[in-house]
Amino acid sequence: MDPSVSPYGPLRADRPDLDAYLAADEVVDHRHPAVMERAAALRRADPVATAEAVFDFVRDRIDHSADVGRWSAAYRASDVLAAGDAICHGKAHLLAALLRANGIPAGLCYQRLEVLHGLNGVLLPGSSWWVRLDGRGNRNGADGRFATTPAAEQPAWTGEPTLDRRHCATVYAATPPVLLDGLRRARPGVTGFDYLPLELPGEA
Repeated sequence: MDPSVSPYGPLRADRPDLDAYLAADEVVDHRHPAVMERAAALRRADPVATAEAVFDFVRDRIDHSADVGRWSAAYRASDVLAAGDAICHGKAHLLAALLRANGIPAGLCYQRLEVLHGLNGVLLPGSSWWVRLDGRGNRNGADGRFATTPAAEQPAWTGEPTLDRRHCATVYAATPPVLLDGLRRARPGVTGFDYLPLELPGEA
Protein backbone atom coordinates (compact mmCIF):
# COMPACT_ATOMS: atom_id res chain seq x y z
CA MET A 1 0.00 0.00 0.00
CA ASP A 2 1.30 3.43 -0.95
CA PRO A 3 1.23 5.52 2.26
CA SER A 4 0.82 8.73 0.24
CA VAL A 5 -2.52 7.69 -1.30
CA SER A 6 -5.65 8.56 0.65
CA PRO A 7 -8.87 6.57 0.19
CA TYR A 8 -10.63 9.97 0.27
CA GLY A 9 -8.60 11.58 -2.50
CA PRO A 10 -5.52 13.82 -2.52
CA LEU A 11 -5.22 17.10 -0.65
CA ARG A 12 -3.64 20.24 -2.06
CA ALA A 13 -2.77 23.46 -0.27
CA ASP A 14 -4.52 26.62 -1.44
CA ARG A 15 -1.47 28.71 -0.52
CA PRO A 16 2.10 28.02 -1.70
CA ASP A 17 3.73 29.46 1.42
CA LEU A 18 3.67 27.19 4.48
CA ASP A 19 3.82 30.27 6.70
CA ALA A 20 0.14 30.79 5.85
CA TYR A 21 -0.59 27.53 7.70
CA LEU A 22 1.18 28.78 10.81
CA ALA A 23 -0.35 32.26 10.86
CA ALA A 24 -2.86 33.60 13.37
CA ASP A 25 -6.02 35.34 12.19
CA GLU A 26 -9.42 36.37 13.53
CA VAL A 27 -10.67 32.76 13.62
CA VAL A 28 -7.55 30.67 14.18
CA ASP A 29 -6.39 33.02 16.92
CA HIS A 30 -3.58 30.97 18.41
CA ARG A 31 -1.86 34.01 19.90
CA HIS A 32 -4.71 34.30 22.40
CA PRO A 33 -3.26 33.63 25.89
CA ALA A 34 -5.66 30.80 26.70
CA VAL A 35 -4.91 29.01 23.43
CA MET A 36 -1.17 29.45 23.94
CA GLU A 37 -1.46 28.07 27.47
CA ARG A 38 -3.42 25.01 26.35
CA ALA A 39 -1.04 24.43 23.44
CA ALA A 40 1.92 24.45 25.83
CA ALA A 41 0.16 21.99 28.14
CA LEU A 42 -0.37 19.60 25.22
CA ARG A 43 3.21 19.84 23.93
CA ARG A 44 5.12 16.57 23.99
CA ALA A 45 8.73 15.56 23.41
CA ASP A 46 8.29 15.15 19.65
CA PRO A 47 5.97 16.90 17.18
CA VAL A 48 4.00 13.83 16.10
CA ALA A 49 3.18 13.01 19.73
CA THR A 50 2.21 16.66 20.18
CA ALA A 51 -0.12 16.51 17.18
CA GLU A 52 -1.76 13.36 18.54
CA ALA A 53 -2.22 14.91 22.00
CA VAL A 54 -3.80 18.01 20.43
CA PHE A 55 -6.08 15.86 18.28
CA ASP A 56 -7.19 13.74 21.24
CA PHE A 57 -7.92 16.84 23.31
CA VAL A 58 -10.12 18.48 20.68
CA ARG A 59 -11.89 15.25 19.73
CA ASP A 60 -12.50 14.01 23.27
CA ARG A 61 -12.54 17.04 25.56
CA ILE A 62 -14.38 19.63 23.44
CA ASP A 63 -17.97 18.51 22.90
CA HIS A 64 -19.75 18.58 19.59
CA SER A 65 -22.82 20.75 20.13
CA ALA A 66 -25.21 18.26 18.54
CA ASP A 67 -23.98 15.45 20.79
CA VAL A 68 -24.63 17.27 24.04
CA GLY A 69 -27.48 19.63 23.13
CA ARG A 70 -25.43 22.65 24.10
CA TRP A 71 -25.10 25.12 21.23
CA SER A 72 -22.50 27.74 22.04
CA ALA A 73 -22.32 29.05 18.42
CA ALA A 74 -18.58 29.52 19.07
CA TYR A 75 -16.38 29.35 15.99
CA ARG A 76 -13.30 31.40 16.93
CA ALA A 77 -10.66 29.05 18.41
CA SER A 78 -10.34 30.89 21.71
CA ASP A 79 -14.14 31.06 22.11
CA VAL A 80 -14.47 27.33 21.40
CA LEU A 81 -11.86 26.58 24.05
CA ALA A 82 -13.70 28.77 26.57
CA ALA A 83 -17.15 27.36 25.74
CA GLY A 84 -16.11 23.71 25.72
CA ASP A 85 -18.42 22.93 22.82
CA ALA A 86 -18.86 23.83 19.16
CA ILE A 87 -19.94 22.31 15.88
CA CYS A 88 -17.32 20.64 13.69
CA HIS A 89 -16.09 23.93 12.20
CA GLY A 90 -15.35 25.49 15.57
CA LYS A 91 -13.56 22.32 16.66
CA ALA A 92 -11.49 22.36 13.45
CA HIS A 93 -10.53 25.98 14.09
CA LEU A 94 -9.37 25.09 17.60
CA LEU A 95 -7.43 22.07 16.37
CA ALA A 96 -5.67 24.23 13.78
CA ALA A 97 -4.89 26.89 16.38
CA LEU A 98 -3.40 24.45 18.89
CA LEU A 99 -1.29 22.80 16.20
CA ARG A 100 -0.07 26.11 14.79
CA ALA A 101 0.81 27.30 18.28
CA ASN A 102 3.08 24.26 18.47
CA GLY A 103 4.73 25.03 15.13
CA ILE A 104 2.84 22.35 13.14
CA PRO A 105 1.34 23.56 9.83
CA ALA A 106 -2.41 23.02 9.84
CA GLY A 107 -5.27 24.09 7.63
CA LEU A 108 -8.97 23.53 7.11
CA CYS A 109 -10.64 21.08 4.78
CA TYR A 110 -14.18 19.97 4.19
CA GLN A 111 -16.48 17.08 3.42
CA ARG A 112 -19.86 17.39 1.78
CA LEU A 113 -22.52 15.62 3.84
CA GLU A 114 -26.08 16.80 4.42
CA VAL A 115 -24.31 20.04 5.34
CA LEU A 116 -20.69 21.07 4.90
CA HIS A 117 -18.57 19.19 7.45
CA GLY A 118 -15.31 20.71 8.67
CA LEU A 119 -12.07 18.92 9.49
CA ASN A 120 -8.34 19.58 9.21
CA GLY A 121 -5.43 19.03 6.89
CA VAL A 122 -2.13 18.72 8.75
CA LEU A 123 1.46 18.60 7.51
CA LEU A 124 3.33 16.59 10.09
CA PRO A 125 7.05 17.31 10.57
CA GLY A 126 9.25 15.36 8.17
CA SER A 127 6.34 14.56 5.87
CA SER A 128 5.55 15.88 2.40
CA TRP A 129 1.87 14.81 2.59
CA TRP A 130 -1.11 16.62 3.99
CA VAL A 131 -3.14 14.28 6.20
CA ARG A 132 -6.82 14.62 7.11
CA LEU A 133 -7.57 14.71 10.84
CA ASP A 134 -11.19 14.89 11.96
CA GLY A 135 -11.69 15.95 15.58
CA ARG A 136 -15.50 16.05 15.39
CA GLY A 137 -15.92 13.74 18.38
CA ASN A 138 -16.76 10.05 18.43
CA ARG A 139 -20.41 9.91 19.36
CA ASN A 140 -23.55 9.10 17.38
CA GLY A 141 -21.72 6.85 14.93
CA ALA A 142 -18.68 9.07 14.31
CA ASP A 143 -15.25 7.43 14.55
CA GLY A 144 -12.41 9.79 13.73
CA ARG A 145 -8.87 8.56 14.41
CA PHE A 146 -5.40 10.08 14.40
CA ALA A 147 -3.31 9.27 11.32
CA THR A 148 0.21 10.05 10.19
CA THR A 149 -0.15 9.15 6.50
CA PRO A 150 -2.88 9.75 3.91
CA ALA A 151 -3.38 5.99 3.50
CA ALA A 152 -4.28 5.67 7.19
CA GLU A 153 -6.79 8.55 7.28
CA GLN A 154 -9.96 7.84 9.22
CA PRO A 155 -12.36 10.77 9.29
CA ALA A 156 -15.39 10.76 11.54
CA TRP A 157 -17.68 9.72 8.70
CA THR A 158 -16.18 7.01 6.52
CA GLY A 159 -17.55 4.90 3.70
CA GLU A 160 -17.23 5.10 -0.04
CA PRO A 161 -17.14 8.73 -1.26
CA THR A 162 -20.14 9.57 -3.43
CA LEU A 163 -21.34 12.77 -5.06
CA ASP A 164 -23.22 13.68 -1.87
CA ARG A 165 -20.60 12.43 0.61
CA ARG A 166 -17.30 13.41 -0.93
CA HIS A 167 -14.24 15.08 0.51
CA CYS A 168 -13.05 18.37 -0.92
CA ALA A 169 -9.46 18.44 -2.17
CA THR A 170 -8.30 21.81 -0.82
CA VAL A 171 -6.53 22.57 2.44
CA TYR A 172 -7.46 26.18 3.21
CA ALA A 173 -5.14 28.40 5.23
CA ALA A 174 -8.12 30.45 6.42
CA THR A 175 -11.85 29.87 6.76
CA PRO A 176 -13.50 30.42 3.33
CA PRO A 177 -15.54 33.66 3.34
CA VAL A 178 -18.88 32.00 2.45
CA LEU A 179 -18.52 29.66 5.41
CA LEU A 180 -17.37 32.41 7.75
CA ASP A 181 -20.42 34.48 6.81
CA GLY A 182 -22.62 31.56 7.80
CA LEU A 183 -20.83 30.88 11.09
CA ARG A 184 -21.28 34.52 12.07
CA ARG A 185 -25.05 34.07 11.74
CA ALA A 186 -25.22 31.27 14.32
CA ARG A 187 -26.81 32.18 17.66
CA PRO A 188 -26.16 30.60 21.06
CA GLY A 189 -28.85 28.14 22.09
CA VAL A 190 -30.27 27.78 18.58
CA THR A 191 -30.03 24.24 17.24
CA GLY A 192 -29.44 23.19 13.67
CA PHE A 193 -27.14 23.96 10.76
CA ASP A 194 -29.30 26.10 8.48
CA TYR A 195 -26.66 28.82 8.35
CA LEU A 196 -24.02 26.52 6.79
CA PRO A 197 -23.42 26.34 3.03
CA LEU A 198 -23.83 22.98 1.31
CA GLU A 199 -20.59 23.39 -0.62
CA LEU A 200 -17.78 25.82 -1.36
CA PRO A 201 -17.13 27.74 -4.58
CA GLY A 202 -14.73 25.79 -6.77
CA GLU A 203 -15.29 22.56 -4.83
CA ALA A 204 -18.64 21.59 -6.40
